[in-house]
Amino acid sequence: MTKESGTTAIPAPDQPGEPESPVTAAPPPLPAPGAFVLAVFALGWLAAMLWSTKAEISTAGLSSMTTTLAAYALPKLVSASLVGGAAVSLVLGNLMTRLRISRSTPRFAVSLATGLSVGFLAALVVTLSYGEGTAIMVLAGTTAAAATVGAIAGGLRNTRVVAAVVAAGLAAFAVGFALNYFKDPILDLYGFGDTQASQVNAYRWFSRTISLASGLAAGLLVFGYLRAAARRTAERATDAVPPLRWPAYLVAGAGPGLLLLTTEILVRTAGAEVIRLAGAISEADQVVQDDLGRSRINHLLLVLFVGALTALIAFGRTLRPTEESTEASTPGPRDPDEDGAGGDGPADRTEHDDDPDGAPTAESDRPTTDGDAGDGTDHQPADRPEPVAGR
Repeated sequence: MTKESGTTAIPAPDQPGEPESPVTAAPPPLPAPGAFVLAVFALGWLAAMLWSTKAEISTAGLSSMTTTLAAYALPKLVSASLVGGAAVSLVLGNLMTRLRISRSTPRFAVSLATGLSVGFLAALVVTLSYGEGTAIMVLAGTTAAAATVGAIAGGLRNTRVVAAVVAAGLAAFAVGFALNYFKDPILDLYGFGDTQASQVNAYRWFSRTISLASGLAAGLLVFGYLRAAARRTAERATDAVPPLRWPAYLVAGAGPGLLLLTTEILVRTAGAEVIRLAGAISEADQVVQDDLGRSRINHLLLVLFVGALTALIAFGRTLRPTEESTEASTPGPRDPDEDGAGGDGPADRTEHDDDPDGAPTAESDRPTTDGDAGDGTDHQPADRPEPVAGR
């Protein structure tokens, strides 16, 4: 068969009968229940941290003391700004959801503007009331950056997980504050004495207690919030909403630890100048700053893993076996004729099988065998016993 020159293969036209696959749009984000209440608590916590830091710095007479106190206050201000920016962004995200604005670009723009606004207000409070100096200016800038990052995270589409992280972060902060309020009795419980070894050991166990309690409270609150949010969404949503799976509980439980990790990253990048200035005062201050950095790392790791495991275990206890697995694991009644069980097969069945109407089968309906030509004579099976005479 010859091939003609100058010809090209023409693709076959699309068949008119083939349906095109529909393009499914991403579902609109669900509103986060209780976002306004979370925003009130988050902004209240941020205001409390700003006020307590101002009270501490205002008592410092020397510039070196101001720098040291600014370094101490930097992590708590950054974490409070992260939570405050995320909570306010959740409130505006709920408002945009009610207005049926689900596109990512306008939601991101609103989240960014929210973070910049909250960060600007916090930085303004720091610069106007904390005094002057390089450390104060760096503290204000890092606080503003943290609020912006938190607001961007609050604009994510999975608002329920973000709200659970905000609630769990506030719970972890509250647990740490409460345990620090009762620090002296807890230190005495851990054997705080006159020797340096007993004091170091007591403080070590005290910090571990704060981390474990914070992670446990965070994980339980994440589980409770997500379960309550799922029930509320199912009651109010008109369409079927898929339930959250175990990865959502795992990520939300680890959220407070991730929040502390973000805090540490901002402290070591945007606020690195404050830490450097505080460590440059003396060799002892440098040792203290290094110890504080290590303790923050240990704290965030414990909160991360304990919170994630607690939320995941709490979710796992709510799981129930499905009906299919239950039916498959329950053995049914055994058929005596199945696989020859209960007899020798078809030969052990009764001679006269009842038809579906309950009437016995006629003799003429029985299949013919060798010696039974259908002449009406009754042929006994070979293995059937002969009737006993006189019975």
